[in-house]
Amino acid sequence: MSAISRLLQETLLATVSRYPERTALVAGSARLSYREVADYACRLAHALRARGVQRGDRVVIFMDNGWRCAASIFGVLLAGGVFVAVNAQTKRDKLAFILRDAGARVLLGESHLARVFGPLAEQLPTLRVLCAPDAEALPAGVENLDEALAELPITPPSQSAITLDLAALLYTSGTTGEPKGVMHTHQSLMFVLDSINDYLDISGDDRLFSALPLNFGYGLFQWLSAVRAGATLVLERSFAYPAQVFKRMHDEAVTSFAGVPTIYAMMLAQDAKQPLRFPSVRLVTNAAAALPVEFIPGIRRMFPHAGLYKMYGQTECIRSAYLEPALAEVKPASVGRAIPGTELLLLGEDGQPVAPGEVGTLYVRGPHVMRGYWNQPEKTAEALMPGPLPGEFLLKSGDLFRRDADGDFYFVARSDEIIKSRGEKVSPAEVENAIYSLPTVREVVVAGIPDPVLGEAVCAFVTLREGNELNVQQIKQVCGARLESHMIPKYVVSLPELPRTVNGKLSRKLILERCAVLLAASA
Repeated sequence: MSAISRLLQETLLATVSRYPERTALVAGSARLSYREVADYACRLAHALRARGVQRGDRVVIFMDNGWRCAASIFGVLLAGGVFVAVNAQTKRDKLAFILRDAGARVLLGESHLARVFGPLAEQLPTLRVLCAPDAEALPAGVENLDEALAELPITPPSQSAITLDLAALLYTSGTTGEPKGVMHTHQSLMFVLDSINDYLDISGDDRLFSALPLNFGYGLFQWLSAVRAGATLVLERSFAYPAQVFKRMHDEAVTSFAGVPTIYAMMLAQDAKQPLRFPSVRLVTNAAAALPVEFIPGIRRMFPHAGLYKMYGQTECIRSAYLEPALAEVKPASVGRAIPGTELLLLGEDGQPVAPGEVGTLYVRGPHVMRGYWNQPEKTAEALMPGPLPGEFLLKSGDLFRRDADGDFYFVARSDEIIKSRGEKVSPAEVENAIYSLPTVREVVVAGIPDPVLGEAVCAFVTLREGNELNVQQIKQVCGARLESHMIPKYVVSLPELPRTVNGKLSRKLILERCAVLLAASA
């Protein structure tokens, strides 16, 4: 094998050759060395090959966010396959769509999830199902994964893939319509992996903590970054039990923490009741959704020795921009500049660059851009636009940004989430940041709802910290002090929890769908 890793699976093989006994993964009660991860992945690769998986075949991994899921990703790659990780909370209809859309040859599951995939195995006769046996019996026609791996070689099978081969189909959450399978090659994922590890300076001494799902690009790259650097990943199934999570972080002396705004909101609510401090952490990151400016001081308190990296990306390119920690308080609303080796363009509706301070659509240029959407050429053509060089394509992000005179980017809104009220455009993020300045607010999502006079009325959905009651007038006053009059919410709706996707992200579309009755009552 070449000393240069060009394929994702080669990063594991290179790391195990250097650090075979180093801890690769801590997940629940499991603690696996790199040798143990590689041995499992190699046995799985041979089992998949024996069941007909060939170069480019898709293998769905439908498992909990644990060590089997993490190791199986490399097992699929070592078999020459394309991994399709699916969140364990996914319902049967969506799983059925993904299995059919991807043309999956094999599904890897766990027996406690058989209630979801069991009936599908009967409906898809060409699908082979390998299931890790837990306490529950396996459905008919489903193979015992542990028995299938027994006595298989722990050496990797012969490799034939090249960097242009697909490595992963990453399905978007699909809050409207069916999810889209984002095609990523070894080349695109390896490039963005090295770019991320470069600017975050991930090394073998790091102990990365993540409670993010491995089917989610941000969560997946915690694992890939650890393997690439020879670091350790401390992986939690979820953030459902915060006290357990905090204890694990202290016990494992983690050095890197990956979170999304929802997680930080939960932590800050806990910190308000009993201070949280994680002195071992040197690196804190945020992606997936804009981090409210008002969260930053609290994050600084909880992680007193950490640099805060605000980041922006999407499944179609994994990561686009990051803000240097030194600028987190100087430019708290910014997501910084393009990640190393890439370029960001801000274009107006006429396709021309916009001036500093003006709002435009963000386009992403670089080797990390997806190949396209699986089986969806029309949607691919909408997302990939001709670039400045012949034969090149840019990714149209669909997000609106502005750029300051220094070249740093500021998220404004998704183009389909801009609220048009009184003939003016309202950025939901700006209104949310104003409301977050109230210490009683835990989370907030702002959206537009139809209004016969205004066109769209600004509506704020809020959850409050424990022991507080909604004060609508206070919310409108703080917005009036910080924002223009057309941006002040007409409606404020208090909810015990805000609905989110299976990946933990707040979604305006989901909130509007599930709160239609409340909105009608408020009107």
